[in-house]
Amino acid sequence: MPRYLSMVRIDESSAPAEGPSPELMQRMGDLLEEITKAGVMLDTAGLLPSAQGKRVHWAGGELSVTDGPFTETKEVVGGYALMQCKDMDEAVEWTTRFLKVHEEHWTVTCEVREIAEG
Repeated sequence: MPRYLSMVRIDESSAPAEGPSPELMQRMGDLLEEITKAGVMLDTAGLLPSAQGKRVHWAGGELSVTDGPFTETKEVVGGYALMQCKDMDEAVEWTTRFLKVHEEHWTVTCEVREIAEG
């Protein structure tokens, strides 16, 4: 069965400073329990803010390392989900459900990609 990576992209400038509400965390926990029991979720995690990250870049034979935050980037990867689904439609269905647990003031985008095997 194919595996899919859902990269959760957030706009750090519009995310609540206090983080997710307790209600959002409860809805998220309920969904994660459901998707895990369904045998779909292989791994998931949120990421620390980009201010605590580094960007490593290779171009023209030169390597550069930039400390976060990455002000030129509107959206950053805020987390991920690694899922095993029967097809892309199922992966998008679970991802859609994930997005819908967020309150309206969140700006969240998920990019869903099938993992190349072998």
